[in-house]
Amino acid sequence: MPTGFLASSFVTLVLVVDPLGLVPSFISITHGLPERARRDVALRAAFIAATILVGSALIGDWLLRTLGISLPAFRIAGGLLLFSIASEMVLGLRIERQSRQAEEALEEHVRNIAAFPLAIPLMAGPGAITATVLLAGRANGAPARIAILLAVIAIVLALCFVIFALAARIAGFIGATGNVVLSRLLGVILAALAVQYIVDGVRAAISG
Repeated sequence: MPTGFLASSFVTLVLVVDPLGLVPSFISITHGLPERARRDVALRAAFIAATILVGSALIGDWLLRTLGISLPAFRIAGGLLLFSIASEMVLGLRIERQSRQAEEALEEHVRNIAAFPLAIPLMAGPGAITATVLLAGRANGAPARIAILLAVIAIVLALCFVIFALAARIAGFIGATGNVVLSRLLGVILAALAVQYIVDGVRAAISG
């Protein structure tokens, strides 16, 4: 087994996806949802992100080249979408909308936030997709290395689910007021992250 490739792939994806660093964002984005719904969101987001990264490993480079989409363009688009979510968090619009949702709409809402912004662009964002495509390139088409990369993707996203499931309990200790303050604060941080995505994308597009 190519242990060097295994270690390199695992360390790279853990650092890029950063499961621990996503905990505050997960708590803020799922604010107002019951614990079971939070676990549902975590599971769906991990599955969606894993599917995206597996697809990136198998056909990502070919697909982007075929469609004529550059990674800087993808980064800019992800930043713009993330900024829209961050602005809602800062203004409290997400909390108000969540409190007005009826019980029958809960399942659809869980699917929506699991896909965006958790799976995309936070978990399987431009950085993770880029890293996956590059790691797949290092595999040089060797079936053993491709299998290792796919296994590493599954392990990293399973780790995200476990951490998110534990993080959901933290909201109960913070309290309602703490959740509101945390949502506003993290909204600003997410907005800054979104702007950084856009800046990096523009810089890469200009230099490229």
